[in-house]
Amino acid sequence: MQDDQPGEVRGRNDHSRYPIYFRSLICFAAAGTLINTVNWSMPWDADKLLTLGTAAVLLIYIFVAYRLSVRRTEESHAKMQRWLSFCDATLIGVAIALANFTLLPTLLFITMVQFNALTMGGGRSWFEHNTGLLLGVGAGYLIHRPALVVNADLTISAASLIGVFTYFCAYAFRNYKQMAELKRVNLELAEEHRVGKLRTYKLSKYLPQRLWRAVTTGQENQLVTERKLLTVFFSDIKDFSQLSEELEAETLTDLLNSYLSEMARIAGQYGGTIDKFIGDAVMVVFGDDQSKGGKSDALRCVAMALAMRKRVSEMKQEWYSKGISRPLQVRIGINTGYCTVGIFGTANHQSYTVMGTHVNLAARLEGAADPGEILISHETWALTKHSVMCRDKGFINVKGFSNPVKVYQVADLRKNLGGQQSYVEDHAPGFSMHMDLDKIRNYDKDKVVQSLEKALKTLKSKVII
Repeated sequence: MQDDQPGEVRGRNDHSRYPIYFRSLICFAAAGTLINTVNWSMPWDADKLLTLGTAAVLLIYIFVAYRLSVRRTEESHAKMQRWLSFCDATLIGVAIALANFTLLPTLLFITMVQFNALTMGGGRSWFEHNTGLLLGVGAGYLIHRPALVVNADLTISAASLIGVFTYFCAYAFRNYKQMAELKRVNLELAEEHRVGKLRTYKLSKYLPQRLWRAVTTGQENQLVTERKLLTVFFSDIKDFSQLSEELEAETLTDLLNSYLSEMARIAGQYGGTIDKFIGDAVMVVFGDDQSKGGKSDALRCVAMALAMRKRVSEMKQEWYSKGISRPLQVRIGINTGYCTVGIFGTANHQSYTVMGTHVNLAARLEGAADPGEILISHETWALTKHSVMCRDKGFINVKGFSNPVKVYQVADLRKNLGGQQSYVEDHAPGFSMHMDLDKIRNYDKDKVVQSLEKALKTLKSKVII
């Protein structure tokens, strides 16, 4: 903000000085025109004194108007400028009458008044300036009674011509500066807009989508605390704490970042909202943002869990090539129920998250799961049983719950089992296989079959002691 203030003050000061410059030019031109109308060879009379006195008033008025404008506060500055502009037009009207309505100066001064009024204030300013001009002409006519003759003396017109020429040159230069300043400001705004969009995009990675949209669209007041039917997912890597003590910091960072990146990508594919990362643990919520119904939310959550487990199995080979021989496996817990979702925290630090008994149960199921196992509650099973094959594991005791909890172990989606099974995985000491039929291309099918047949032939011919 401090960097912007000098520019703003400078721009405001430049804008306020232009009326002073134009007023000085017009008054100097009018005073010069009046002086040129005086016939110095004639004896002094009241008309000559009135003309020279008006010229002197015009010159003094420049200084008086300047002092009045600079002493005003910002609130009264605009009102003072309107009154001074009205006085400008009035004095120009008086000068036109005292100059005996000399043709060229009259046309030039009227043009200057019209042009300045329209460019500085629009229709209202045009009416006020012309009212002042007419009042000045009327006052000048009453005190001077000019001879209404057409006079095209260039000597009389010289001052007004110089003044008008200077006026339009100054105005053109002012417009040039304004356009250059506007161009510079537009470029700065475009760059700030680009940087703002980039920062907003980066910010979206750290916030739930619903919270991010509400903040970026100015609708934070819609984020009220409410109860919702949600499906909550928890996962972590078994024995990750022990692994973190064995690996170098760089290797551990690469492993964790690649794992979390893949989990976040899969969560996004299935429409889940990542609530938080807690070390290697991941919490994903379905049903808070763009819910498609409790049944759909639960099914998408289970399908996401299966996809994550399969992706971790594929990543084992990648980690093995990086020197991580320990087989990493994830544990997953899923529960469905009514939770409290909203903004929690203090005035200085707040978090948009989900709380409640069912959130705790999902976390407890994740802790109770075996490596590579997906445990779901009875509520989740009831919503997904027609699409997901599960094994009944009976009741288990869960910390924090007085009664045992009914749980189920997820086997796979029903469409992937039987004759339509698309994924094959098996592991044994010295043996590891995972095959995803959905990812094998037709022109690679023969190559895969040959590799399997070769492995089978080698295994059969090998005498294992």
